[in-house]
Amino acid sequence: MRQFDVTIVGAGHGGAQTAIQLRQLGFAGSIGLIGAEPELPYERPPLSKDYLTGEKAFERMLIRPGAFWAERGVTLVPGTRVTAVDPAAKTVETEAGDRIGYGTLVWATGGVPRRLGCEGGDLAGVHVVRCKAEVDAILAELPRTRRVAVVGGGYIGLETAAAMRKLGKEVVLIEALDRVLARVAGKAISRFLEAEHRAHGIDLRLGAAVARIEGRQARATGVTLQDGEAIPADLVIVGIGIDAAVAPLIAAGAAGANGVDVDGFCRTSLGDVYAVGDCAAHENRWAGGLRVRLESVQNAHDMAAAAAKAIAGTPEPYAAMPWFWSNQYDLKLQSVGLSVGHEATIVRGDPAARSFSILYLLEGRVIALDCVNATSDYVEGRKLIESGAVADPAALADADVPLKALD
Repeated sequence: MRQFDVTIVGAGHGGAQTAIQLRQLGFAGSIGLIGAEPELPYERPPLSKDYLTGEKAFERMLIRPGAFWAERGVTLVPGTRVTAVDPAAKTVETEAGDRIGYGTLVWATGGVPRRLGCEGGDLAGVHVVRCKAEVDAILAELPRTRRVAVVGGGYIGLETAAAMRKLGKEVVLIEALDRVLARVAGKAISRFLEAEHRAHGIDLRLGAAVARIEGRQARATGVTLQDGEAIPADLVIVGIGIDAAVAPLIAAGAAGANGVDVDGFCRTSLGDVYAVGDCAAHENRWAGGLRVRLESVQNAHDMAAAAAKAIAGTPEPYAAMPWFWSNQYDLKLQSVGLSVGHEATIVRGDPAARSFSILYLLEGRVIALDCVNATSDYVEGRKLIESGAVADPAALADADVPLKALD
């Protein structure tokens, strides 16, 4: 049985960064990095953007080149899925039935894309966007694809729809709620992005639920909505969120509901077991202390740093301010902070100019910003959130007044 001082399950951003941080902190013990995919650890955001459009080669997505891991004594265990955890024996079990021991376990498995539960959801030609293999399967079908149906108006759905339009495909984007990004952004951002996608030729359907996927000879041929409308499609891409991949930890007794619960140092309720990234639910100061699960590269990196510091004996609690980004067409959406519980919003700048920001306020304080092609607002707004200062709403709305002047 193989044994590592630190066994990391999940070789995405969180898992890879944990290993990197441990070595940077001088940790000299053995490290095993177990990944379900056969590839070297790689960046995932390009999957729905420039990898999908062919503008970025996979080699440019690697978090580190192959030699890096060997030079730093990190043992990669690719193509290996962990299915069980035994906290008493301090082992994990793989899908193949092998056991790997750990002194400390770091769980960094991210999430599993939700699939359509309707009839036809498992037909060939129905895809999700989460890993290289899934996107490669989409790419393989593109030469014979003219019409694409994208289900879901979140970041993945919008980015994928934009990529498909860039490739010259006819695209219908189907969102069950009354606006895109409804769960993560304000209405002004939603309406702006809806108009942009329509201007780029997307057939956007809001308040539209999928009843079933139509097919012929076991392959998808279109989508039927609950109102009975049939939408022909050669390819269906589903982007309706992820479920945290934590079943083995929960089965082993770890506390958690939406993901696995961790404390400020990323420790789970199981001894010597940490969790980081998309799968880890933590009390976040920027969400007013609410327990949240954040799906972002920033969160994965910063939680990895917190876990590594705790393991290396220099604990420092996770307190990083959340930030996110999304590229669609020539638009760069940058968000900072969390708008949970906001009481008011301020539009700063002119959406018609395609450069503006939405500020979210709670008790007069700026708690979050969504910035479209407005990088200076994003940078300066971050400092405004950190200071907790109450600023004049009129000044906040005036794009000619730098946000740094209001801190």
